[in-house]
Amino acid sequence: MQEQYNPAQIEPQVQQHWQEQQTFVAKEIEGKEKFYCLSMFPYPSGHLHMGHVRNYTIGDVVSRYQRLQGKNVMQPFGWDAFGLPAENAAIKNKTAPAPWTYENIDYMKGQLNLLGFGFDWSRELATCKPDYYRWEQWFFTELYNKGLVYKKTASVNWCDNDQTVLANEQVVDGCCWRCDSPVIQKEIPQWFVRITDYADQLLADMDQLDGWPEMVKTMQRNWIGRSEGVEMTFAVADMDEKFDIYTTRPDTVMGVTYVGIAAGHPLAELAAQNNPELAAFVDECKNTKVAEAEMATMEKKGMATGLYAIHPLNGKKVPIFVANFVLMGYGTGAVMAVPAHDQRDYEFATKYGIDITPVIKPVDAELDISTEAYTDKGVLFNSGEFDGLEFQQAVDAIAAKLEADGNGSKTTNFRLRDWGVSRQRYWGAPIPMATLENGETVTIPAEDLPVVLPEDVVMDGVTSPIKADRKWSEITINGQKAWRETDTFDTFMESSWYYARYTSPGCDTGMVDPARANHWLPVDQYIGGIEHANMHLLYFRFFHKLLRDAGLVDSDEPAKRLLCQGMVLADAFYYVGDNGQRVWVSPVDVTLERDGKGAIIKALDADGRELIHTGMTKMSKSKNNGIDPQLMVDKYGADTVRLFTMFAAPPEMTLEWQESGVEGAHRFIKRLWKLAFEHSSKGIAPALDKASLTNDQKTLRRAVHQTIAKVNDDFGRRQTFNTAIAAVMELMNKLAKAPQESDNDRALLQEALDAVTLMLYPIIPHTSYALYNALGNEGDVDTALWPAVDEAALVEDEKLIIVQVNGKLRARLTVAADADKDAVEALAMADENVTKFTDEKTIRKVIYVPGKLLNIVAN
Repeated sequence: MQEQYNPAQIEPQVQQHWQEQQTFVAKEIEGKEKFYCLSMFPYPSGHLHMGHVRNYTIGDVVSRYQRLQGKNVMQPFGWDAFGLPAENAAIKNKTAPAPWTYENIDYMKGQLNLLGFGFDWSRELATCKPDYYRWEQWFFTELYNKGLVYKKTASVNWCDNDQTVLANEQVVDGCCWRCDSPVIQKEIPQWFVRITDYADQLLADMDQLDGWPEMVKTMQRNWIGRSEGVEMTFAVADMDEKFDIYTTRPDTVMGVTYVGIAAGHPLAELAAQNNPELAAFVDECKNTKVAEAEMATMEKKGMATGLYAIHPLNGKKVPIFVANFVLMGYGTGAVMAVPAHDQRDYEFATKYGIDITPVIKPVDAELDISTEAYTDKGVLFNSGEFDGLEFQQAVDAIAAKLEADGNGSKTTNFRLRDWGVSRQRYWGAPIPMATLENGETVTIPAEDLPVVLPEDVVMDGVTSPIKADRKWSEITINGQKAWRETDTFDTFMESSWYYARYTSPGCDTGMVDPARANHWLPVDQYIGGIEHANMHLLYFRFFHKLLRDAGLVDSDEPAKRLLCQGMVLADAFYYVGDNGQRVWVSPVDVTLERDGKGAIIKALDADGRELIHTGMTKMSKSKNNGIDPQLMVDKYGADTVRLFTMFAAPPEMTLEWQESGVEGAHRFIKRLWKLAFEHSSKGIAPALDKASLTNDQKTLRRAVHQTIAKVNDDFGRRQTFNTAIAAVMELMNKLAKAPQESDNDRALLQEALDAVTLMLYPIIPHTSYALYNALGNEGDVDTALWPAVDEAALVEDEKLIIVQVNGKLRARLTVAADADKDAVEALAMADENVTKFTDEKTIRKVIYVPGKLLNIVAN
């Protein structure tokens, strides 16, 4: 063992050993408990960032800890390789997305290996490879044949200048990001998967997700948005038209004074045909992109259509307005408006002079709607035969009346909408559908899959290469001329089933091999950001149920446990340039002056220019405060980066990047190395003689085994890795001070260092690998088991009792662990420092906290 800790020498050697031994290649081993650990795979952007490092370090710590538990661990890795950023980069760099993507994958893979992650690279996949998306295409055609896929016209962002569809992120201030032309909403045919058919299951099966954060489950419940209400039909006066609305407050139906419809509603288009002013307003609403979250605060606008709806219960005519707060994509695209009992409706009615008719009043108070709507539940009035009914009674009675008249019924509704999987960009998996000459839509036959995306293309920045290439789309199916679909899949399709494909690498007979898939699934630990709660994680769960119903897996949910890691923050600095713009300076190029408490009082760049410090913020390119992991590994070693990442904050909290903290982590590893070197240089330690341990040695050994128990719990149950590391650091402080005079002293240190090496293996695996052998252990640490807790060592022979007189510390007594109150009190009264404060005083009370404290009250 060399005397100095040298990660630049240790880490490449250990990594080469892992590669040669194929240490992390997982195989199905019957009779051995499996553990499938998975971190969300990255987009191959070109370089790792600290968010990646944190995510994959957490996963690696969990995986290595489970290896020490004797489990058969699988930790695969792959690449979420399709998507818009590759197209943008290809246009910018005048290349094609494919070579840009593959080059990035190669580079990032090298970075990951430098950090020592124990991935099973034999299972590596890239979603842009035909052998992956082939099965996604096949599965889509199977879903189509089952009626779970359909095509309909839906609204998209459209740039008329470039003649192209834009993703939401390509719309900047309402204009095309490329040509700055106004973006309009255009109706085009798109493909959908019926996730709404599984809405009830997605809700009910959350009861199985005990290992998922409550916040994620709450977010999904809200996104699915199950509600019970009434669907009712309104007729249109003097026309044969009818339309439906859904409401969760049917008790207010007698207070309807107008109806709001979306700009895309058929009635709006009908009314606008001979009304230019209304047509202009409809176009304005259609081309105003409104996020659902913004609707509560935006200005409410509307225009009368000139049409009237017939109230389904009282037969009154109420005006129909086109309203900008009604969206065609939610519900039926029409809402009944009750201004007296809905604040949005109240504001709209007040603005446009529409009647406000109250029909609900409080049970024990006066009704006041002079300034705002009354939105609570109460007792009905002004409601004819329903007067005097309270909420549930009214709902039941009104629903029964509507049903009897053939105008409505109780129903359950969901906020969740079917999953639109069409994307009009190029770099994605082609949708395996085609259109025959007669207009019939058909699936691409299984024998013709995959529909391969051509990779040798030229990106012109406007049109998708496969949309522009007529030859690519023209095919023959069963002797008939046909044209392939030129839309590609939403990349959430690829990320919804990659976890299952990892279980069956190389399988060419199906998406997965069911036997192998069911051996590993469900995932035991999934790790990724909470920002994916309502998109990826919902589709992830949905896709698993589709796989289950196709007979490919036999579990209901894809992952037992979910850990959502927090963001990584770093200091941000800038100066104001000559043009008045902020110029951001990387934290690694900044010299800091701090006060006595560590706060930054001055920041200077390399030219001595004083900088403005804006505090800690999320690492980003825009503020140039991202820290290159490669730089930190080169400077301190991978284990130091891993240790700091796990120690600086609990995994679910934000992590503040401080290089001083990285330096502290490096010093700790060097202290561990130094202690192990000094110990091992004295030769093989003798065996521990437990029977002859002194009290001090028993106390130290107790601390060792208490730490083993705590770290085991922190790693396995609590997943508070920072507290586990803190416990090991505290133990190391004790070991550094422990005498090394007797054989038992050396034997005890050997036991302790062996335990520390194993406990830190998940976090600093290269260092632990080297120390494990240097300490005289046989085999590799990779195949070792977690140190066992000696329960006998935890039993205390003696206890330290604090003695107080009138609440003030007067003595510390070491007593037998089983000493009772009388024995402790007698020892305290014999202590001269205690008697000094109790002599000639009356003992009023003696309070004893067993094993901890004796307080004598005297005056």
